[in-house]
Amino acid sequence: MTTLFDRSKKLKGRVVLMRKNVLDTKNISTVRGVLDTSRCIVGSTFIDSLSAFSNRCVSLCLISATKAAPNGRGLVGKEAYLEGAVTTIPTLGAGKCEFDVHFDWDIEHMGIPGAFIIKNHLKVEFFLVSLTLEDVPTREGPMHFVCNSWVYYHFVYKKDRIFFANETYVPNETPVPLVSYREAELQILRGNGEGKLRQYHRVYDYDVYNDLGDPDKNEDLARPVLGGSDPYPRRGRTGRKPTRKDCNSERRSDKVYVPRDEHFGHLKSSDLLSFEIKSLLSRKVLPHLKHLFDSNISKAEFDSFDDVHKLYEGGLKLPLDTLSKFTTLGEDVLKFSVPHVIKVSKSAWMTDEEFAREMLAGVNPCTIRRLQAIKCRRLFILDHHDVFMSFLGRINKTTSKAYATRTILFLKDDGTLKPLAIELSLPHSSGQIGALSKVVLPASKGVESTIWLLAKAHAIVNDSCYHQLISHWLNTHAVIEPFIIATNRNLSVLHPIHKLLLPHYRDTMNINALARQSLINAGGIIEQSFLGREYSMEISSAIYKDWVFPDQALPADLIKRGMAIEDSSSPNGLRLVIEDYPYAVDGLEIWDAIKIWVQEYVSLYYPTDVAVEQDTELQAWWKEVVEKGHADLQDKPWWPKMKTLQELIQSCSTIIWIASAFHAVVNFGQYPYGGFILNRPTLSRRLIPEKGTPEYDEMEENPEKAYLRTITPKYETIVDLSVIEILSRHASDEVYLGQRDNPYWTSTPRTIEAFKRFGEKLSEIEKNISERNHDPNLKNRTGPAHLPYTVLLPTSETGLTFRGIPNSISI
Repeated sequence: MTTLFDRSKKLKGRVVLMRKNVLDTKNISTVRGVLDTSRCIVGSTFIDSLSAFSNRCVSLCLISATKAAPNGRGLVGKEAYLEGAVTTIPTLGAGKCEFDVHFDWDIEHMGIPGAFIIKNHLKVEFFLVSLTLEDVPTREGPMHFVCNSWVYYHFVYKKDRIFFANETYVPNETPVPLVSYREAELQILRGNGEGKLRQYHRVYDYDVYNDLGDPDKNEDLARPVLGGSDPYPRRGRTGRKPTRKDCNSERRSDKVYVPRDEHFGHLKSSDLLSFEIKSLLSRKVLPHLKHLFDSNISKAEFDSFDDVHKLYEGGLKLPLDTLSKFTTLGEDVLKFSVPHVIKVSKSAWMTDEEFAREMLAGVNPCTIRRLQAIKCRRLFILDHHDVFMSFLGRINKTTSKAYATRTILFLKDDGTLKPLAIELSLPHSSGQIGALSKVVLPASKGVESTIWLLAKAHAIVNDSCYHQLISHWLNTHAVIEPFIIATNRNLSVLHPIHKLLLPHYRDTMNINALARQSLINAGGIIEQSFLGREYSMEISSAIYKDWVFPDQALPADLIKRGMAIEDSSSPNGLRLVIEDYPYAVDGLEIWDAIKIWVQEYVSLYYPTDVAVEQDTELQAWWKEVVEKGHADLQDKPWWPKMKTLQELIQSCSTIIWIASAFHAVVNFGQYPYGGFILNRPTLSRRLIPEKGTPEYDEMEENPEKAYLRTITPKYETIVDLSVIEILSRHASDEVYLGQRDNPYWTSTPRTIEAFKRFGEKLSEIEKNISERNHDPNLKNRTGPAHLPYTVLLPTSETGLTFRGIPNSISI
């Protein structure tokens, strides 16, 4: 013990570990409702705290950034062990445990530390939050090592686990003693491209979407491989074996490899558990409910609009024998939160004004475009004709019955839009080229008003499917994953661009893997409850062919859709054609703030275009993004060449915009608008009845029943609502735009100052948005539903708030 307390030549450190979350949704079977806080939880087993975190269970060795061994690598110090036991250390928030460690380290001979090796001698993993070195000579203040990584039993690793201090270096400025460590760590993350991957491997690699189908289970569940002949962004490789019936498809399993550090955060796991109680219940109850509906034991249809409202007012009443089998929560177990769109008015959704307003301020406000051949700049179109026409022949052979739609709208003097006509198109049954189309005009009385309401429903069903498959899944979740993989494979944690982008990747690979498991897979939620049915992902692939990375930047998108015109006299160089376009007005302020922050940050590390071109890691990163991550589009001429500072700034701004603000726009309005199925139906089951048919007579006699028999039925409604209510919520550990989860993410003062300015600008924008929402002259901000456009307010509380911009695609 004498050596332990001899501090004369030691550096004192403080290590923070996090307990593994016993409420992890992957380990629900271990939960018994009460947490024993006298124990430290690691792995899936309770370990006595004294034996787990004392003695010689976790060792660390410092690595010098300024003194090298003969082989050129930084000098490595002696092993030091965590001191004390968890029972003697105050428990920090979220189950963190803090320990002292003292290193034998002579600054004169060993130099300044720049990294450390850690070895976990326990056979279970723990989450390493940070190491802080205090009183390092020649340095003002503590030295921080921000780790945020799971550390497994050291024998499973072929190479040592290494963590670097929070310094920032482009490759050619890296201290020489750390160069080989930097390069070795990237090599580990790339892997060798072979074998099945396990959580401790930490490997980031590419694969095609070949795991959506399940042909071994059922031939009807076979699905095409997306990536290659059917273009698609790449996803993370798992290395699972091929299916027996299709060697090109990957065998599905309950456990999907995602690099361990990409898993949900500690608090999010417990939040998701509580939010998913209803969803978990749904996976248990809904199949039984479907049987009840199919067997007519329970009504399969809503019979009136009031019937739909009962989902929020009293819940779906289940038979007592069903309740006794599945739950003790009561008869209204399937009661849903009241969607924002009907909180003030139950009928505003039916108006033409709200129908049109939601194209500018709804859950999918990024698809409407101006008819640019018309000089008056007054005509706009929501055009889903070409997207669905080539698939309608197959879709309409399923239980779906749909049109490909176009909606024409006129911009009135008060800045609102008025729908003029809806074109409903079907393919020729004989296979002729072209379409069979009819045009429905607005009407307010008689059967014509019902036909108009049904035409709007068909247009919305098209839009709902497009929103979920394209605006949401493809244009955020899917296209960002290759950037995440390429960043981890090619940009060291020391690299400035890695530090810039990392917060905007949080949880995305994990949520995408979960989506492949239960949302976009064969027979999954999307195929059950959306128009595209089993062709949904093929539709997504068809649209990806025309995806253009530079056009994902908001200004470029607005110009392309004719919703804005370049104008050098405007502050941001754009003039909106519809001045009261809430998504664009709020979005441009957020975009400009992101762009300014990125420009200030990037310019600190790249003074010239030459510096960008000579950065070897940066060039390797971009080459992989294009040639591997988006391999099917690699020959497109629009890809930035990544040779200039402006290309780097624009590309990083676009990535951040997609992952933060744009995803917030198309995600967190899902339940506020789509939670009321009458407003945002996801399915159409029959075409508009022709005169002389029983369906036409029903439409005349009972318009509500005709509408309900056309749109999403009861079972699929419950499936849809159960999912989007969860997807529209914020977890309690969410990190929002302008925030970081650790204040010591960088040691560069000018970077910290620039980031502070970014946060201050976002606070100013939040005030601006709130003021606009209270301006009675801006009619599109609230509309007939009296629903303010709040989704781009940067911050939020936990829960279903219809506001808040998380840093990343985290749900």
